[in-house]
Amino acid sequence: GKPLVMLIGQYSTGKTTFIRYLLERDFPGMRIGPEPTTDNFHIISHAEEEGKIPGNVLAVDSSKPFRHLQQFGGTFLTRFESSQTNAEVLKSVTILDTPGVLAGEKQLVNRGYEFTGVLKWFAERADRIILLFDAHKLDISDEFKSAIQAIRKNEDKIRIVLNKADMMNHQQLMRVYGALMWSLARILHNPEVSRVYVGSFWNQPLQYAANRDLFEMEQDDLFADLQELPRNATVRRLNDLIKRATWAKVNALIISHLKCQMPMLGKDGKKKDLIKKLDEVYKKIQDEHNIPAADFPDIDNMREKLKKFDFSKFPVLHKELIAKVDKMLAEDIPRLMSLMPREQMDKKLGGIGMIKGGVFTKLAMPVGTGADEGVGERDWIVNRDKVKYDNVYNTLEQVDGKITGRVAREELIKSKLPSKELGKIWRLADVDHDGLLDDEEFALAMHLIKVKTEGHQIPEELPAHLIPPSHRDGAQQNGFD
Repeated sequence: GKPLVMLIGQYSTGKTTFIRYLLERDFPGMRIGPEPTTDNFHIISHAEEEGKIPGNVLAVDSSKPFRHLQQFGGTFLTRFESSQTNAEVLKSVTILDTPGVLAGEKQLVNRGYEFTGVLKWFAERADRIILLFDAHKLDISDEFKSAIQAIRKNEDKIRIVLNKADMMNHQQLMRVYGALMWSLARILHNPEVSRVYVGSFWNQPLQYAANRDLFEMEQDDLFADLQELPRNATVRRLNDLIKRATWAKVNALIISHLKCQMPMLGKDGKKKDLIKKLDEVYKKIQDEHNIPAADFPDIDNMREKLKKFDFSKFPVLHKELIAKVDKMLAEDIPRLMSLMPREQMDKKLGGIGMIKGGVFTKLAMPVGTGADEGVGERDWIVNRDKVKYDNVYNTLEQVDGKITGRVAREELIKSKLPSKELGKIWRLADVDHDGLLDDEEFALAMHLIKVKTEGHQIPEELPAHLIPPSHRDGAQQNGFD
């Protein structure tokens, strides 16, 4: 199946608006408002014709991956639905909108199903989990805290977004960002600092436009991360297979060990004793089978589940099946992994797996910054400072009106840029590849140094709008018209 992007957040953090921003269109069942408008788990997928499918139908459809959701009961299934729409973005990914997590007195309302259990089920199957926070409502409710803790083991999939950040100035945003980092550290318990994407993900005018550049860069980073999902889908599926195989092996070892400890008489007492000393059982299995402690299920959760079972009725351990799992992890998986780089390169060269449409369609005004500055303009952008560059050029030693690499180097190293960057600038500036720089090529080199020192990246190939006017007739192969 296609990668699944899951959105989680308290009500009115902009989850549904974020989805609409991605798709750049409405979808069936979409409701946006300041109150908790999304009260369903809402799958948004692609279809030629728009429509909605109720949860009870999805749960019995063998062609859909939702049959296991029946375990959460009929009340949940009435709060589960799928919308289908002909959005190009959805040809590459599927999106899950979740109910707004409640806060204040609202969180005392019983939803009628195990909310955190459903979140955990979807989180285990999602390819990316986006946690949205409202810059104006950073208080994390008890229900939201439980929701985050339920998905915490999927931390490699989680991306954190601070939304609606355009409604505050620099100072306010800095304070809110720090407060969010402090709150997350208390819940996630990660030794690393979480990456937070800051922005305003909707198509309305910015309230405070001073942070426009920051928001655009953050948005580009987040969408570039999402763009990788289809291309790396096979690797993630394989990673999930490894985790599930390890989980199955560990659980088999646990229940078989518990079965072996059961006596003929006094089973109830022994069962209570084993559950109480489950940490010792874990430690013994770890040592005996050389399994890391992190691969074992949560001990408190396991204790609660074990109370419902008769240990004497557990199946015996099939050592041949454990051996097959070990063989798969030791031999088959590495063999499959060796094929991954080739598959990913084929996809990249063929443009396969790229998300297209919606906000992923690059549309920009004919202006830019850095190396893109001057795109679409009649005049050569370097001419703005060429008089200044010519004054320097005319002081340099010249051979037939050009300067050598030795002379150019003495001037270029004054920028204090690394030799590698200067080498790239020389390669781009020497448009005719004669090993010398004329006045226009030197001006171009100085312009690229300016671009780099202002914090922008130097392009790998010289853009058409930067080709010096006197060299353009010979540079048609570079795409300059």
